[in-house]
Amino acid sequence: MNVASLLATKGRDVATINQERSVHDAVAMLKERGIGALVVVGGTGPLTGILSERDIVRAFAREGAAALDLRVAALMSTAVTTCQESTTMNELMATMTDKRIRHVPVVQGGLLVGLVSIGDVVKARVTELEHEKRELLEYVSAR
Repeated sequence: MNVASLLATKGRDVATINQERSVHDAVAMLKERGIGALVVVGGTGPLTGILSERDIVRAFAREGAAALDLRVAALMSTAVTTCQESTTMNELMATMTDKRIRHVPVVQGGLLVGLVSIGDVVKARVTELEHEKRELLEYVSAR
């Protein structure tokens, strides 16, 4: 299975926010959508950065409630790991584990085409294992 297959199942919707918006706006978007990260746009290329719940929690620890008034650009991670649709699930899992990241934007042909979370990867892997289990049970039962 590759990332394109995963996106075909989960969808390609990506929540984005402009780097000039406030962290307060970002928190509201995360809550409203029930997600853990926003892709940041507004600079060059298909994305400028990524803002995760983890980035926001760290800012609250440093700044307190004043963190809500900061611009997204002040907190976002700019060294963003991306993948392509052709990336295999094993490659993606290894990258997410090695780099200790939970969200990976999918960039294809210079365009942002999706976002994969660790939850998406786990769900896809569980589905794959359940399918393999059914096939093996059917094979053994047919003997």
